[in-house]
Amino acid sequence: MIIFEIIIGLMLLVALVAVHELGHAIAASKNDVVVKEFGIGMPPMAVKKKLKNGVLLSLNWLPLGGFVKLQGEYDEADKKGDYGAATFWQKTKILLAGIVTNWLVAAVLLSILAVTGMPKVIPNQASMVGDTTIVSQPIEIAYLTKNFAADKAGMKVGDKIIQFDGQSVSTVSGMVELSKQKIGQEVVVVYERNGSQQSVKLTLGQESAGGIIGAGLVQTDFIKSTWSAPFVGFATAAQFTWVTIQGLGNLIGSIFTSGIQSAGDSLTGPIGIVGTIFPSAVRGGITQVLFLTAIISLSLAVMNVLPIPALDGGRWSTMAVFKLFKKKLTKEREEKIQAIGFYSLMALMLVISINDVIKLL
Repeated sequence: MIIFEIIIGLMLLVALVAVHELGHAIAASKNDVVVKEFGIGMPPMAVKKKLKNGVLLSLNWLPLGGFVKLQGEYDEADKKGDYGAATFWQKTKILLAGIVTNWLVAAVLLSILAVTGMPKVIPNQASMVGDTTIVSQPIEIAYLTKNFAADKAGMKVGDKIIQFDGQSVSTVSGMVELSKQKIGQEVVVVYERNGSQQSVKLTLGQESAGGIIGAGLVQTDFIKSTWSAPFVGFATAAQFTWVTIQGLGNLIGSIFTSGIQSAGDSLTGPIGIVGTIFPSAVRGGITQVLFLTAIISLSLAVMNVLPIPALDGGRWSTMAVFKLFKKKLTKEREEKIQAIGFYSLMALMLVISINDVIKLL
């Protein structure tokens, strides 16, 4: 089962990067720049096909995203159809197209979830008065403390608690208060697992010893809309964009105060996303998968805005600075600048990946 979950996560990550690159390809074609190749995955090549418009479509063996290859990709290229021969505004549209595409994918997914039920995860999350309702899910076990009450009784992560000591419980705080009144006593807990209800007896422990029932409890609220779903979805995408920017600001601040290693500990890279986060989302159902996909797509958009060489924002800012100071951006200069950014990103990704592997192990 875990292999299937990892494959799903990997496919979705590749799809998000491929969509990003598709945005670049479409914008390039619309602005008279020749698209030579559009690749899904990274070389070595597995399958290739020449499309009617002359673009080489390739499917590659390494599932590490995708790429688009343009004619004359360097800024000083000047032949007809070259990226370098495009105007500053045309280059701007081409570079930003991938970012916009990822953002729009996220907004559309969130709009769909606004109809089916979108997890409410931030305060004042977007809604439309008169059309939006908040639906609360049953209390769910998020994690278990080994050898404590819930674990000993055979309860599992994902179990939904319906009754506690003969009383219906609708909030985590309400259940916590009930459990405090029964410390050291035996209670009957009714829970739901895989659509069927079961009951179990728990002998409650102390508050300081792994929790009273020995389990972490969560409760998710879902936002549901009808005609206002597109507004809610796009507004939520804007909110999450700002939250992501704030998170990046805090991360950059922690790099200067605590160092790269400490900052890397708070990040999750592709290994962690595919190996732990996506499998957990797959087990949570299609809603969790779509929600996580939307958040990752937004994160890709925000990350690529950053003025870091090798990223879209870095390529644009490099081009803009040289144009502002009326300096020629030669192929050699551009390669050196992009190489510095690329190797810096790879160093950070190495730290994050090592941390991901340690967490997995």
